[in-house]
Amino acid sequence: MNDKLVRAAQYVRMSTEHQQYSTENQSDVLREYANKRGIEIVRTFTDSGKSGLRIEGRDGLKDLIEMVQHGKPDFTVILVYDVSRWGRFQDADESAYYEYICKRAGINVQYCAEQFENDGSPISTIVKGVKRAMAGEYSRELSAKVFKGQCKLVELGFRQGGTAGYGLRRLLLDQVGKPKAELQPGEQKSLQTDRVVLVPGPPEECAVIRRIYRLFVHEERTESEIAAELTHHGLKGECDRNWTRGMIRQILTNEKYIGNNVYNRVSFKLKKKRVRNPPQMWVRCNEAFDAIVDAQDFSAAQCIILERHKHVTDFELLDHLRELVRVHGRINGLLIDETEGMPSSSTYRQRFGSLARAYQLIEYLPNRDFNYIEINRRLRSI
Repeated sequence: MNDKLVRAAQYVRMSTEHQQYSTENQSDVLREYANKRGIEIVRTFTDSGKSGLRIEGRDGLKDLIEMVQHGKPDFTVILVYDVSRWGRFQDADESAYYEYICKRAGINVQYCAEQFENDGSPISTIVKGVKRAMAGEYSRELSAKVFKGQCKLVELGFRQGGTAGYGLRRLLLDQVGKPKAELQPGEQKSLQTDRVVLVPGPPEECAVIRRIYRLFVHEERTESEIAAELTHHGLKGECDRNWTRGMIRQILTNEKYIGNNVYNRVSFKLKKKRVRNPPQMWVRCNEAFDAIVDAQDFSAAQCIILERHKHVTDFELLDHLRELVRVHGRINGLLIDETEGMPSSSTYRQRFGSLARAYQLIEYLPNRDFNYIEINRRLRSI
């Protein structure tokens, strides 16, 4: 082996967006780049099928940074296809930070398919900063386009993501609307032109759902009482779990059981934390699927839930939240719905506009940023 060769590690990453960025294609370019410059590639760090929005889940990049910081790297150069393969971080400073860690350890990052040399010159620094911003902006624009397309499909009655839920199943349709197969839990469609709709599940599950509505609306039983009765009779809920108050509440408040297709209840954009959106941000198509429950029973259930705490003052509602925080040290929609004697999370949304607003009123600060909900609401108004 020639001792004069510069020893290098290569980092390759592919999400699912373009075949041209496959890890094999990247490696070919890096190998050609190395051969022309007297560089020997001694290590490879790979992230296949991983988004570049953040470092979480990218074990290849984390292992590379860990070796640079705390190991004994046997290379002095890191080869990367281009700036976007290093990452599409939404904060360009984060991308620069990981590169700086390498630079501080005496290891230079070289972007082999870019038109600039990463030599620290003013020109390369400016171009690299622009490239980082463009990489992040690409993900934001793509997210907006994908979301718009998903909303359009929802308005046409097609299901977008998520499990079917108890009593329902996902049916795969081809591009002309002909049924192809029922998707099993965890299965996804393989063709982009295929679509998914919800259909009623096994008759015994549909019977349980109608029984839940009958007990709640006509026999005036509480959610906890219904859960106890179903469990007593050996009936299991989704994923073969015992019924709980929260599971019953979810069935009583979800419009999919009257055939409505509702989307964007929860946001999880650009790998940010999962946030529940207020009703005015939902996207819907009514009567998209075959209903399991009569619409009048569903409306009656919503009236009962809202009427139950109609005469409770705002102060009393917020006091319930404060007590929940005192007991558990945290609050969220699921915990609210599972707590006996507690007003439902939908009651708080109805009264205060959103759970986030109720949290603010009791000065509870969750470990997530809800500011974008207000921003989205204003943008939708505009």
